[in-house]
Amino acid sequence: MIHRSTKALYYALLSAPMRINSFLYRQIRQNGRRIKAHLGCGQKNYLPGWINVDANFLTAKIDLWANIEHGLPFTDDSVERIYSFHFIEHLPDQALALHFREMFRALVPGGVIRVGGPNIDNACVKLLQDYARWFPDFPDARTSVGGKFANFVFCRNEHLTALTKSYLQELASDAGFTDIHFCAPVRETLYFDEDVLRIEYEDDQEYPHSILIEARKTEPGETSQ
Repeated sequence: MIHRSTKALYYALLSAPMRINSFLYRQIRQNGRRIKAHLGCGQKNYLPGWINVDANFLTAKIDLWANIEHGLPFTDDSVERIYSFHFIEHLPDQALALHFREMFRALVPGGVIRVGGPNIDNACVKLLQDYARWFPDFPDARTSVGGKFANFVFCRNEHLTALTKSYLQELASDAGFTDIHFCAPVRETLYFDEDVLRIEYEDDQEYPHSILIEARKTEPGETSQ
């Protein structure tokens, strides 16, 4: 795992080129096309037929190099679907409201999102149950349930916010989304195809380690479901 100071230097040095690349995509390369966007794709989760976006151009497999913390590099009302899995917890907490507003702006009317990350609600349940085996040994192997809980929540300070059901509901609702649903990873979706579900993972079906929200940008004149 790359140290945060190294990542901070990377973003400081390459912030301007990423902003320029985002601007050029939005103004020229997108060219009015409707797209599907996969945010924070990383190395292994490339989705064919989607625009795969990541700030890491060194090892990630991407179509578009951009720092999403500063906004989405897409024109208004141009994205049909937005997907991200275990990505938004790496954004600063104060950037999350902007991120949800940006997703709403970029979506076409009737467009949908599926966004998820570590399930802090379930982590709190397992902490109070003193059930250490629920927690993975990543990024560090720890023996106490408290140590494993801190491991899961903070991930060596890689995680910059805590994702809970009520917080995600608030973020989506405040951004303007309607028809907000929470779905189990791998096996539940209202709007997305098997290509997306195949890159998700989950061992515990009763208390999933991941929390996933789906929501729609309601079309003009349409009432929410």
